[in-house]
Amino acid sequence: MADSKTVETVQKAIEESKKLERKFKQSVDVVINLKNIDMNDAKNRIEDEVMLPSGRGEDAKIAIFASGDLAIKSKSHVDLVIKPEEIEELAKDKKKFKKMADDIDFFIAEAPLMPTIGKTLGIILGPRGKMPKPVPPTIDITSIAKNLRKTVRVRSKTSNTIHASVGREEMDAQLIADNIDAILKRLESRLERGKMNIGSVFVKTSMGPPIRLQ
Repeated sequence: MADSKTVETVQKAIEESKKLERKFKQSVDVVINLKNIDMNDAKNRIEDEVMLPSGRGEDAKIAIFASGDLAIKSKSHVDLVIKPEEIEELAKDKKKFKKMADDIDFFIAEAPLMPTIGKTLGIILGPRGKMPKPVPPTIDITSIAKNLRKTVRVRSKTSNTIHASVGREEMDAQLIADNIDAILKRLESRLERGKMNIGSVFVKTSMGPPIRLQ
């Protein structure tokens, strides 16, 4: 469980956001600045996924490339089923697929379709860090989809700053703090010098000011 300082920082960020005039519920993000790391060296870049213990506040959107029984059984667990015959159509209409790729958080694909997806749609999915997770055509995706609904992508690319969504402003501050704690612990396990590579951490809502976590 996250410590009281993290909870207090989250609560302050939410309170600051409530002073703003807006017509939508804001997300709560964590901004992590790394230090003493050369991000131009590909081996130092962060490319990870973290399942948040308290969930995202709003389920992640999932699409699956599938055929036959897997396509039928997946309908109740994902937001979109893309059949094999639709792949070429999407490759021809890149504007449409770019919009789809930006809207969907995670893609899954039955393994035999991966070569085709990589060849036709990889140019769009790759840079977004959204290449599909390959699964066997006979798999039951219930648990995979359930876990992905609560998962966020943590990426650094070539920047020393990482942004990740950790909840919504209507969530309890402790739950959001626990999500932040999960991301920080994962990062520490991935970084060469652990906590020593984390320079600063801020919590902010979509429109609110960033508040530093001490």
